[in-house]
Amino acid sequence: MQVPVLDINGKQIKTIDLPADIFEARINKPLMHQAYVRQMANARLGTHKVQRRADVSRTTAKMYRQKGTGRARHGSRSATQFIGGGRPMGPQPRDYSLAMPKKMRQGAIRSALSALAADGQLVFVDTLSVKDAKTKEAGRILKALAGENKKLVLVTGTEEDVKRSVNNLPDAKTLNCRYLNVRDLLTFDRVIVPLAALDIITEIWGKE
Repeated sequence: MQVPVLDINGKQIKTIDLPADIFEARINKPLMHQAYVRQMANARLGTHKVQRRADVSRTTAKMYRQKGTGRARHGSRSATQFIGGGRPMGPQPRDYSLAMPKKMRQGAIRSALSALAADGQLVFVDTLSVKDAKTKEAGRILKALAGENKKLVLVTGTEEDVKRSVNNLPDAKTLNCRYLNVRDLLTFDRVIVPLAALDIITEIWGKE
């Protein structure tokens, strides 16, 4: 697959061939959905907790005498039917994380990249730099590259000026290309890929 490469002003300067094993893989929607569900589940903290009967700090004295009152027999104020008592059921700390084999995770990323490439949502740029980390300048560059769409900008980790300026924009976000994930790839309308990031993607996600 041949794609154009733009400069920061949005003008085409050359074309390149994309690796077919990454950008022309079979698009597997169920696999991408599984990877998305796993990612969202792994983001849950699972720290929610209610106090059950054994956790409530109340007196252990008997509420009233066993016989002679005409009332039902009760022994503890921490019973679940009383105000201030424990909750009979409710969330407890748990681990929501889901497992997924490495090859399936890799396949989901290749499938997402192939879907974006097929739809023309990948924008390749020769180099991406912002003078003095100016947000206004970053906005101008991204508008020239991807218009008014929501934009995901892939970085290699060394572009501090790019990260500081782009992350100030309400419709854009930066992501280290080493940490590609299905949620971010499919959330944004355009994914801006500098050639330096493409080299790393090819090295990591290419088939062995």
